[in-house]
Amino acid sequence: MQRTALVVGSTGIVGSNLARRLLEQGWKVHGLARRPQTDLPGLQPLAADLTDAEGVKAPLTGLDPTHVFFATWLRQPTEAENCRVNGAMVRNLLQALPRGGALEHVALVTGLKHYLGPFESYGKGKDLITPFRESMPRLPIDNFYYAQEDEVFAASAERGFSWSIHRPHTIIGFALGNAMNMGVTLAVYASICRETGRPFVFPGSAVQWNGLTDMTDARLLARQLEWAATSPNARNQAFNIVDGDVFRWKWMWSELARYFGLEPADFPAEPAPLETQMAGDAAVWADIAAKHGLVEPDISRLVSAWHTDADLGRPLEVVTDMSKSREAGFLDHQATDKAFFELFDALKAARVIPA
Repeated sequence: MQRTALVVGSTGIVGSNLARRLLEQGWKVHGLARRPQTDLPGLQPLAADLTDAEGVKAPLTGLDPTHVFFATWLRQPTEAENCRVNGAMVRNLLQALPRGGALEHVALVTGLKHYLGPFESYGKGKDLITPFRESMPRLPIDNFYYAQEDEVFAASAERGFSWSIHRPHTIIGFALGNAMNMGVTLAVYASICRETGRPFVFPGSAVQWNGLTDMTDARLLARQLEWAATSPNARNQAFNIVDGDVFRWKWMWSELARYFGLEPADFPAEPAPLETQMAGDAAVWADIAAKHGLVEPDISRLVSAWHTDADLGRPLEVVTDMSKSREAGFLDHQATDKAFFELFDALKAARVIPA
């Protein structure tokens, strides 16, 4: 029997890469978003607002998926509101699906803020020990990831489907208009530096520059999501997911510079966040887009400087353990420098950045 997936958040960096992967593997795929994409062949788009408990029911009428992949959230002014709104979104979605239907498995994508804490208290815990492992207890603070998990756990206990939780680090992947997209942000920044002759300055902290870290290719995350949804070893488990290599930004920054034909600047004497460096770049990017015939002249649709600054400005080393996933049978690996380069190649081919 053909598996039927409902990918919630199908326009995002996770959802779009997952939908593409599942379609390639022969799944029937429905993609749900507020403004769903229609340019992925085979994807069946669904438009819905998950904050509307009643309104979400009509778009899902007649839909009976075997697997649900939940990869979306809405940022709120406080973490208490994040918990209320994002927990309700999971609950509203699951309650709108038919009871006694085909649903076998629900996968939820969260992230390393499970260990680091939410934006309000990010990285401020006293007992943050890396590498992060799935066996670590929850932090004693509000965290909307916990609220989302609890909704999945409660629905699973009531309805009998299995679940998996997936915790990526910073994700590299092709997606436009995404609020958290370091790869595209750095590609635009490097392109501006090359076009204008500005120095290619690392925007983060000395800890990130010198310390070890890791990242997650969205395509690798998609493969783990599919594996966990179909493997008995992965049922009712939480898994970290990173590429499997570690690096220091001191090295990676030089590799990114080399790709774009730039000389990497020395580590700055004063902090140089991208929100400051790129504050006046809207007109600069519009001119570059016009010069090279690029598809998106609006820099705000491409760049998430605040998120890139948050990740690269962290005052602590962040490394993730993958032992649990490996022992359960997921052995895939991705070199992070190649993940960046393949993303940049794709952005060039799509005329998002200059060739």
